[in-house]
Amino acid sequence: MTDISAVEAAPSVTAQPTRASRTIIAACIGNTFECFDLYIYAVLAGTIAKLYFPAANETASLLLFVGTFGVTFVMRPLGAVVLGNLGDKVGRKQVMSLSLMLMSLGMLIIAILPTYQTIGLAAPVAIVLGRILQGFSAGGEFGSATALLAEHNPQRRGFIASWQTATQGLALATASAFGAYLAWWLTPAQFESWGWRIPFFFGALLGPIGIYIRSKTKESSEFSHMKVAKSPMREMVTNQKREIMIAIGLIVLATITIWMSAFMPAYATRQFKVDAATSFLGPIVTGATIFFLAPAIGLLSDFIGRTKTMIIAAMAAFLLAYPVFSLLQREPTLVTLLTVQGLLGVVIALYFAPLPALMSEIFPATNRTSGLALSYNIGVTIFGGLAPFVLTGLGNLTGDPLAPSYYVMFGAALSGLALLAVRRGLGRH
Repeated sequence: MTDISAVEAAPSVTAQPTRASRTIIAACIGNTFECFDLYIYAVLAGTIAKLYFPAANETASLLLFVGTFGVTFVMRPLGAVVLGNLGDKVGRKQVMSLSLMLMSLGMLIIAILPTYQTIGLAAPVAIVLGRILQGFSAGGEFGSATALLAEHNPQRRGFIASWQTATQGLALATASAFGAYLAWWLTPAQFESWGWRIPFFFGALLGPIGIYIRSKTKESSEFSHMKVAKSPMREMVTNQKREIMIAIGLIVLATITIWMSAFMPAYATRQFKVDAATSFLGPIVTGATIFFLAPAIGLLSDFIGRTKTMIIAAMAAFLLAYPVFSLLQREPTLVTLLTVQGLLGVVIALYFAPLPALMSEIFPATNRTSGLALSYNIGVTIFGGLAPFVLTGLGNLTGDPLAPSYYVMFGAALSGLALLAVRRGLGRH
């Protein structure tokens, strides 16, 4: 069967290639800031849990924290509906700036918020409010940024859109680097007192820079020349149900693996007794691997098709998940942790790099932002939102510290089925 990546090999005359470098920079800087804001909350899970969700034991405290983490994911589909629809009506870049502004505001709330010991129950309530803002804003980021990247040069769509994935890797590495540096530089008391706030201030203050840069970029050529639909989101939901379901299936493995990597420091420290400072190095390796590999794999997808490397990655994730977690349990050393996280980065890059371009080709330009935003955020909410619960609670409930590997295998199988559906064609094409 023909790979779906070939269906738009001959773009319309209105979708002429434009200079992509400025677009990539604008989308990537903002996306890095926004993803950093999301990942740093996960990376510092253990510390924030102690300060804002005190409980009788460490696991209960972390589960309370994870529940608040899940609030962000619950809000993402709502943000996708509102901001995705807006992106197809008023433009991609305006929504990109709006989502970044909301994310920065949520970041600032967390940065300045007193702890539970100071203001009691008001502390976790305020954390929830900040996370609601961040979740809503995240609902519009992927759809608008990916659509803008994918539409600027259809002939190089795989390479340009892969920077969406690359910047997620950069954000993960940066967030983890903050955690590692602060854990080594400060005493545990200093870190819990004020040190953990530094990356949140960093994210909040850099948000306006991203907004300014995004305001200077041009709207995509496809959006500029298309006829705007009256209700893009409603039309997409009504007429493209199959496309939505396949796109949700495609995102499962990507979101499970990348959020597991973000939560790995808290998991490795608690479950395998890895040193707290050392555990932060793992996601740095994962993020750096994604950042450097994703553009090359995205470029490759422009020549060989989107799904070939993705199928290899899905098979690797299914076959290696259990042995890798088992190795980490037997040998919880720095070398083992970095090896596991580096391997995870390769799998994520092989799968995730072609994914933004592939998903953008599933939906037409008239409701592309809506389709990308809704399918991505439903998938992330259901499967990425469960990832920290699986890491934190599944091992305790089952008594099997390797239980999270089964979740990775499940994600690989489900995304593999979605890839088969893509390769068989989506009817519309």
